[in-house]
Amino acid sequence: MTGIDILALCFFLLCWFVFDGLVSGRFGLIQRKSLTSAMMIHRRRWMKTALSRDLRMIDTQILSGLQNGTAFFASTSIFAIGGCFALMGEADRAQMLFEDLPGLIPSTRAAFEMKAGGLAAIFGYSFFKFGWSYRLFNYNTILFGALPMRDGANGEKAAERMAEQIAEVNIIAARHFNTGLRAIFLSIGYLGWFLGPYVFMATTAFVFMILTRRQYFSDARRTILEATQNESEERP
Repeated sequence: MTGIDILALCFFLLCWFVFDGLVSGRFGLIQRKSLTSAMMIHRRRWMKTALSRDLRMIDTQILSGLQNGTAFFASTSIFAIGGCFALMGEADRAQMLFEDLPGLIPSTRAAFEMKAGGLAAIFGYSFFKFGWSYRLFNYNTILFGALPMRDGANGEKAAERMAEQIAEVNIIAARHFNTGLRAIFLSIGYLGWFLGPYVFMATTAFVFMILTRRQYFSDARRTILEATQNESEERP
């Protein structure tokens, strides 16, 4: 692996680290509220609204949908890992196909296998994130089943406190799900490494810009924030 390959890999890891920090708010570089942060508000709002519902079949269906979506991506990650190992087994044939493309920097078989192994590691990371998220959503469903009515025997404050705890578990599960999904998105940029280190950096930067735009400048973010602001204005 050449020096430019190492530089491209470091750039990829840096973009991943920076984006994780931006979304989590650890760095404080962007003062704008992210799409993920805006959805956290609505997750808490959802659990507080559920306190007043006599029939909660809608809520259980939503939780079931969250679990099924997480399970789908976990299964997809497993299939992707298998595809990466299949690619490593056909390294010679795949490398010949890439070498026929014009303008690419040639690489060795060992470098090609290392790139495929790195891609498998990304999907393995996403699988563990999805698996833990699925388990947390499962716990969240059980906790939701124990959620009392607002005017129950334990009192309104106890019910609201439990709703906040359930919302927090839901947020943690969603955070792990988003981390796994982010890894899959960034793996698209990683695929550029098979075409060369310069393409790798370009595709990584492209994916980074798309993810940043969706988190901070998308129409979905604007709409969700408007719904949050409208709710605040309607409160007495």
